[in-house]
Amino acid sequence: MNKGPKREITHKRVLSIAFPIVLANATVPILGLVDTGVVGQLGDPVPIGAVGIGAIILTAIYWVFGFLRMGTTGMTSQALGAGDQGEADALLSRALIVGLSGGVILILGQSLIFTGGFWISPASPAVEEGARTYMAIRIWSAPAAIALFGITGWLIATERTRAVLILQVWMNGLNIILDLVFVLSFGWGVGGVASATFLAEWSGLALGLWFCRDVFLRPYWNAWARVLDRARLWSMAAVNRDILLRSLCLEATFVSFLFFGAGFGDVPLAANQILLQFLHVTAYALDGFAFSAETLVGNAYGAKNRRRVRRASILTSAWGLAIVIVFAIGVAVFGPTVIDWMTTAEDVRIAAKDLLPWMVAAPVLGIAAWMLDGIFIGATRTADMRNMAAVSTALYFAAVWAFSGFGNDGLWMALLVSLVARGVTLGLRYPALERAAD
Repeated sequence: MNKGPKREITHKRVLSIAFPIVLANATVPILGLVDTGVVGQLGDPVPIGAVGIGAIILTAIYWVFGFLRMGTTGMTSQALGAGDQGEADALLSRALIVGLSGGVILILGQSLIFTGGFWISPASPAVEEGARTYMAIRIWSAPAAIALFGITGWLIATERTRAVLILQVWMNGLNIILDLVFVLSFGWGVGGVASATFLAEWSGLALGLWFCRDVFLRPYWNAWARVLDRARLWSMAAVNRDILLRSLCLEATFVSFLFFGAGFGDVPLAANQILLQFLHVTAYALDGFAFSAETLVGNAYGAKNRRRVRRASILTSAWGLAIVIVFAIGVAVFGPTVIDWMTTAEDVRIAAKDLLPWMVAAPVLGIAAWMLDGIFIGATRTADMRNMAAVSTALYFAAVWAFSGFGNDGLWMALLVSLVARGVTLGLRYPALERAAD
């Protein structure tokens, strides 16, 4: 097909993709605060625990489908770079099929999901009953929630990140308003919080489809021979499988980090939880530039333009590095004050401040891993991502053992080892990625 004119990769283009994502991510923790806050007004700790556990279980299940967002972005951006609009549109249809089907499977298997969730995370009978009420309502929006991964990935690949921002603000804003109405005005309690999320997610799917409406005006989205082509489906499955395995490795690192931290006692565990929030904020900020890398590298990769692949990698990474330097300085200067805001327990404050230097170092040492993830997703070099994640996870567990004599500091050292290892190993594979773009 005609590949058409190629837009130059500029700082402005990088920022136009990144900033809406950064702003969209900023709305995510606000919703969690409101969900907790409205049930907190009921004067009973049970609803707070029920919403917390129910949300954690469902979020963990939905997280498994996160591959759909990343895989869709990489493959769609490559299709557009190659000038193949038909394949780009077909990828949206495939993502919707996978997302909606995955949601239906979760609805059908909800009994097993709930039982397994409470086996892993047991709670008091009252909290468990409330959590079951919450999940029994929210599970019915699973098709919408998972399909939105695909829509978001497709919008990012087409550089419509303002639409992603609007979509996120709409969903979270509606969710917050309905939280207040259903819980505080109607008195629906835990069921009200779940109903608010249910309606917000289905409305989000409708809005997301509206943002993609131009696809449905072209003849490719329902060209079923192409959409359901076995070779293309297998290629999509292979990419998504690798991303899923990579993500499971990273999840094993962070979950075990919490478990190992718990072994040092309540105070170190609490300090680690506080400091992890700094890491999450850094990741939210970097997401915008990692997504820019996914889109621009994928576009250049699809066009088989090695020079543009390199330029996209350098420009997006330069902006990512600038952001982490600002964050590192911010943590060093304002970190103690933020810790004081987050807890009134003096022993936890002291423990967290003692560990703060690791959080100054973490963004700088982890920038290569975060940005190379975006670059490799754009190039759909997902086997490399899977393999290097496995290597870094193995090195993390080895470092936990090696640094066990240093207590909680040793645990943070091991986590940083895993970040550095992932960045270094992916960096060693980057030349092969560039060569494959010729």
